[in-house]
Amino acid sequence: MNIHEYQTKELFRSYGIPVPDGRMAHSANQAVAVAEEMGCDGWVVKAQIHAGGRGKAGGVQLASSLDEVRQQAENLIGSRLITRQTGESGRMVNRVLVEQLQQIDAEYYLGLIIDRVTQRITLIASAAGGMEIEEVAAAAPEKVIREVVDPAVGL
Repeated sequence: MNIHEYQTKELFRSYGIPVPDGRMAHSANQAVAVAEEMGCDGWVVKAQIHAGGRGKAGGVQLASSLDEVRQQAENLIGSRLITRQTGESGRMVNRVLVEQLQQIDAEYYLGLIIDRVTQRITLIASAAGGMEIEEVAAAAPEKVIREVVDPAVGL
């Protein structure tokens, strides 16, 4: 199942899990309206595509003014974002997530995948951060925890 970051955060919010204030926008005008509604001093404008590596590919941009929010949204929406996961053709950006800028004290990785070999859900976690988890796994595999979940038993 592929869901966008904004959809994941809406789901988390519905279960009371705290997430930064933010909303999705299909246009630069909508992005500015969202930023205005939040009324904060800084924002992050994030391309919503199904691929990792958005930040390194320019798909995550900081903005300190409404003009910058507009410019970042205009640059992203309608563009093709090319990451290591998209291949040369990239993925079309049709929407952005405009989110309140956060001070990050620590970053973790947590993911659930379906392991095709075991045909089970596998929980993957690391305290070594969320970006470049593949490199962390290759360089220091002991920093990545993998647990197979048996649906009949649990963890």
